[in-house]
Amino acid sequence: MTAYTLQDLAKKMADIDFVMLQTTTDGGEHAARPMSNNGDVDYDGDSWFFTFENTRMVADIRRDPKVGLSFTGAKSLLGKPPIFVAVQGHCHLHTDKATFAEHWVKDLERWFEQGIDTPGIVLLHVRASRITWWDGEDNGELTV
Repeated sequence: MTAYTLQDLAKKMADIDFVMLQTTTDGGEHAARPMSNNGDVDYDGDSWFFTFENTRMVADIRRDPKVGLSFTGAKSLLGKPPIFVAVQGHCHLHTDKATFAEHWVKDLERWFEQGIDTPGIVLLHVRASRITWWDGEDNGELTV
């Protein structure tokens, strides 16, 4: 059985661009939407995502900061199933441009044409509390 460290998992998570971010709505239902992490996954279990402040997702997070992230890797060239990673954590909202600049990559201009000066932009910072993974026959869980 393979045992991944937090650093191993963070590297695998950073290689998966699009993830599903799950929040709890005001009605108590779960809502999920795809987000791009742009490879911005820290070795301490943190993930970063840019979005717009006036979204339902941000309203959900303000009400209940507990979120889930689902990562699915690519199938290997030999047909081996991909890695699956589920993250449970808390989301913090950042609105300061200095923090934006630390996590900005040029590719984001596709969605945020004015860069970190785009009106209404916000940065989501998900700090993992538990990470569960499945990789073929192996699986495991880390508490962060």
